[in-house]
Amino acid sequence: MSVHAPVRPALVDLIQKYDGRAPRYTSYPTAVQFTPQVDAATYRGWLSELPLDEAVSVYLHIPFCQRLCWYCGCNTRAVNRHEPIADYVQLLVKEMDLLAEALPGRLPAQAIHLGGGSPNMLTPADMDVLFGRLKSLFDQTPDISISAELDPANLTRDWVQAAASHGLNRASLGVQNLSPRVQEAVNRRESFEEIVQAVTWLRAFGVRSINLDLMYGLPRQTVANTLATLDKVLTLRPERLALFGYAHVPWMKAHQQLIDTAELPGPAERLDQSFAAAERLVSEGYVQIGLDHFALPEDDLAVALTEGRLRRNFQGYTTDPAETLLGLGASAIGYMNKGFVQNIAQELPWRNAVAAGDLPVARGVAFTADDRFRGEIIERLMCDFAVDLEAISRRHGRDVADLKPELSRLGPFLQDHLATVSGTTIQITDLGRPVVRAVCALFDQHLDPEAQRHSKTI
Repeated sequence: MSVHAPVRPALVDLIQKYDGRAPRYTSYPTAVQFTPQVDAATYRGWLSELPLDEAVSVYLHIPFCQRLCWYCGCNTRAVNRHEPIADYVQLLVKEMDLLAEALPGRLPAQAIHLGGGSPNMLTPADMDVLFGRLKSLFDQTPDISISAELDPANLTRDWVQAAASHGLNRASLGVQNLSPRVQEAVNRRESFEEIVQAVTWLRAFGVRSINLDLMYGLPRQTVANTLATLDKVLTLRPERLALFGYAHVPWMKAHQQLIDTAELPGPAERLDQSFAAAERLVSEGYVQIGLDHFALPEDDLAVALTEGRLRRNFQGYTTDPAETLLGLGASAIGYMNKGFVQNIAQELPWRNAVAAGDLPVARGVAFTADDRFRGEIIERLMCDFAVDLEAISRRHGRDVADLKPELSRLGPFLQDHLATVSGTTIQITDLGRPVVRAVCALFDQHLDPEAQRHSKTI
């Protein structure tokens, strides 16, 4: 399909047919299935059983921003004083102490990720405190990945230098769209010069992998200003780019009500923007990864795709093979081979729980054997756009015939040339990539198709 031309009428019909609501499948079961039945006592028991020789990953949630972007779906708030951040850091250290009490001993860590929010709201002194405690709690593997999500509008050279001194080697910068009209419509103003300066500092201090986050489907966004944004950011030759579709969920994120829905592009326009950007990135030598990531061929993400090692978690597509993620901070999600756990999402109750000496777990879900089976099917579809049902069934001691109902519901996707089946292998076609979440939903035993909890599929 030529993506420079408007979406073909036939595809518009497919959009109307398949543009329902479905999870983003960064996990299975999804967060909708989390319940309070998985609590701090459950989590403490799971932690005590972790093997001492198996490396883990650590996620720290920093729920603060200098500004609140109206499109944001993250758990964060705008602050203009440092005191709440400094107090939060001290409580993060206390949560680490509570975690250490529950662990069977000192574990190796192969990845540390600072998310948010904007972790560059932390001061260098804050980072000294956090990384000092992390290093006393975990043995860092020689090839550890230390990454952070950053807002280029308030990034400083001193912050980058301080983070690099603690091993920062990956960074993700929020760009979204550089059109002043789009930025005005979502309350996020930043210049290309700020992004250039941020990348320059990161490169100068040895950050070897830089990702730029872009979006499509924002108010006032067009194919033209999407490609104009790419014209600029591609001059920086980032190792990775992410191209996320804006999810308008004002019933979950009240600040999204500030967006004028009349200015949001429709499904066909969203696809035009997505396809045009993808075509441009591929023409510039980037490998398309999964639903919304792109990487240079030599990047770890592209190599993992080629080797069948690509994974998907709450941060999106990743090369992280760890079977355990320890989440710290308000709303942070963690996982291990027993299930998912999530901390209290609201910052004040999280603070109160930690101050009282409690692991601040609010909810989670324990895996069943069927969850693990279906989770692997969904992850392979999201990562590879293909899945060998027979091979996965064998690994889980299941009969592929168990999936006969799901395969029967695949019929419309086959008829519309969105997927093919060869033996027991499902392959998503190029035309079907935008609706892969709808295919995954066929294997989701927990999904309520009538619930309006998720974003639109396209």
